Amino acid sequence: MREYLLVLFVTAAVTYLLVSPVRKFAIVAGAMPAVRARDVHQEPTPRLGGIAMFGGLCAGLLAASQLTTLGRLFVQSADVRALLSGVGIMWVLGVLDDKWGVDALVKLGGQMIAAGVMVWQGVTVISIPVPGVGPVAVTPTQGMIISVALVVVMVNAVNFIDGLDGLAAGMVCIAAMAFFLYSYRLWLGYGINDAAPAALFSAVLIGMCLGFLPHNLHPARIFMGDSGSMMLGLMLAVAAISITGRVDPDLITDRTGSQTATVHALVPIYIPLLLPLTVIALPLADLLLAVVRRTWAGKSPFAADKQHLHHRLLEVGHSHSRAVLIMYFWAALIAFGTVAFSVTNTGRTVVLTLAGLCLVGIVVLLMPRFRPHAPRAVQAFVPPRYRKRATAAGATVAAGGAPVAAAAPAEPVAPVSTAGVPRVADTVAGAAEPTGRAAAEAVQGPATAAGAAEESAPAMAELSAEDKALLGRLGSGAHSVGTHADRQG
Repeated sequence: MREYLLVLFVTAAVTYLLVSPVRKFAIVAGAMPAVRARDVHQEPTPRLGGIAMFGGLCAGLLAASQLTTLGRLFVQSADVRALLSGVGIMWVLGVLDDKWGVDALVKLGGQMIAAGVMVWQGVTVISIPVPGVGPVAVTPTQGMIISVALVVVMVNAVNFIDGLDGLAAGMVCIAAMAFFLYSYRLWLGYGINDAAPAALFSAVLIGMCLGFLPHNLHPARIFMGDSGSMMLGLMLAVAAISITGRVDPDLITDRTGSQTATVHALVPIYIPLLLPLTVIALPLADLLLAVVRRTWAGKSPFAADKQHLHHRLLEVGHSHSRAVLIMYFWAALIAFGTVAFSVTNTGRTVVLTLAGLCLVGIVVLLMPRFRPHAPRAVQAFVPPRYRKRATAAGATVAAGGAPVAAAAPAEPVAPVSTAGVPRVADTVAGAAEPTGRAAAEAVQGPATAAGAAEESAPAMAELSAEDKALLGRLGSGAHSVGTHADRQG
């Protein structure tokens, strides 16, 4: 465990330290696309965060290669070399897309090439565990098709959920933690060496996400971009492939709770096959819903929209941070709930616990729908400055129109002889919302300031004496600045 923690720490530290220089490079390189209609953020934010994550990946694997136990994997298994080959291709493709943009079909082709390179080097599904039968071997062609399809689906699923600050990195981190717990238990606890690469990849993946998250939480300073999201999806797929088709469930029948009658009745498939699907349950569901929705509307499945799960959470009424936390909660509940079946024989306890947590999650999810609103009769007693929605009269008073006229009537300002140059007084008056007679003429045409004051009397009655005095001082100050500017002009 100490070696895994060391690799995790090195990966996280290098990723964290590289983000700041990468952010400066992204700004200089112009990798700051304009805000699109489907985007949630309000200001242009640099991308290319995947560069820092790739640096953390290389540092973590380099540290692992120098350790006693983990260093053996680089000699005994070709999975590490295959991972670096596939990640390198996917990372270059993502960097090009972040900077210049890549066509959807070209991007899909690049993803398939990266997956094919890994399959060619040995990262492929060689068997599928079937309940009651055991591992069923697949042909090399079938294994290649299944492996490439899993990589492409996983990559695009992670890419689709990268729509809120910290969402993709956090959910992938949760999935990697679930993978690590399961694979580490199989490797160290039961001596199944085929689970060791998945444990290493999961530890590195956790470090990458933890190192990047502090810079990506709301409000994000940098985005991972496709260079980061596609790389994370590929690493999840590699971890799933390396553990799914190489671990015989019959080897752990007597050692874990995954083969008990209770679990068989509740989960009709083996944990090694179920775990890769559950850790990406939310991204996969979002991906499938998006494809069906866009195809049904006659659009391309790769056409972007604003109907993803995280967008719908914002529409319900959740804040940005709360929407991300809700997605974290459900991802952790599904992933760790599945892992719990593999480490305990008390299936009923696990089911009851998960049911209770699901109920809590549903209540939190629907809370904005049932938020009580005060009756209008009660809202009338709330001061205007504490109301969420100010009335038109309250907005006029807050703008400084009528109260300023009552406190300090404005005098006509003589025109300046300089043509084409705006007067400073006009600029000040425009910035502070026209005061006195100017405000009355701007809002009511030829109406006088006295008429404006009479019409706003009901709104003035709701203000306290302190607020009235403050508005009067603001109006007097704006009038004095305008008069002084005219004299100087």
